Formats: sequence, C-alpha cells, structure tokens
Amino acid sequence: MFYEIKTDRLILRPLTALDLKTVHEYASDKDNTLYMRRLPNETIEETMDFLAGVENEWAKSEPHSYEFAIVLDSVHIGAISVVLDDKRQEAEIGWILNKKYWYKGYAYEAALAIKNFALRTLQVKKIIAICDFRNERSYHLMEKIGLKLENDNGVWEYPKRNENVRALIYSLVIE
Repeated sequence: MFYEIKTDRLILRPLTALDLKTVHEYASDKDNTLYMRRLPNETIEETMDFLAGVENEWAKSEPHSYEFAIVLDSVHIGAISVVLDDKRQEAEIGWILNKKYWYKGYAYEAALAIKNFALRTLQVKKIIAICDFRNERSYHLMEKIGLKLENDNGVWEYPKRNENVRALIYSLVIE
C-alpha cells in the first residue's frame, strides 16, 4: 500500500525505517513530546521498533493505521497518522512535528490534508482527535480543521510517567 499526499508546501508519504534519525530526533526530545502518550523514546531501539511496526502496517493490503512522514523541501519534519476502528468507519488522527518547525502552519496544512484523506480516500464517517487538556496548540488545531469538542472529560494516559490527565475529544461526523 502506498499513498503520497501533496499540499502547497508539504509531501505526506509513508514513514519508513529510512526516517530513523529524524524520527528519533523529535521522538526522543522531552520538550517535543511533552503531550505525547507513549513518548519520549529513551533509546534508538524504541524508535526502530516503532518504525518496524509502521512498515509492517504499510505492507498490508488494508492497513489499520497509516503513519505518514511530513516532508518539507525533502526534509522530514514530523509525522501524522490515521488509525481506523475495526469497521473502518471511524478514524483517529494525530500528529507530531519537530519543534524546529512549530508556528509556521505546517501542522495545520498536514492535519487538513490527512482529514481530507480520511474522508475522501478511506471514506470514514467520523474523525476524532484526542489531546491532553493542557495542549492548547493541539486542540486549537483540531478546531481550525473543523472538528468540534465532543467530550471534555476523557482520560489521557501517559504510561511512561504513570500519569493520567483529563483529555479533550474532538470529532467530525459525516452524515
């Protein structure tokens, strides 16, 4: 399975093991991963294991999840994903961007493109995005791409920190 999505400034293409160095750069950075559930990665092996799983998923005829590299001028700057439910009717989207590229609109551009991919290509009926209630940039981005607050008392788990906090759940339902 291979998809490539082009926006005005970005290319979204399947994340692969060839992205190890750039993925590990942002996935191991404590500031960059402050609001990421299962990050930061402490070792390069953790990042390698993650990428092996991503490649295995892309190799399926109908992947359950689609993990895209966000590429700007041939430089990998982050990742964005779509994870489908068992019926392939609901998609959860999520993103991470290397902090060197924050505040330039790249996350918005990638999130809008992945929302459209989920709706048009995967033909889901509902899109959700979830974040820690303290992650203002993330929930403002969810609102900016057209998602609405569905629930403000979910649970956001940080297994590596053994911490649970209140989560905001945003969604867009297609009738």
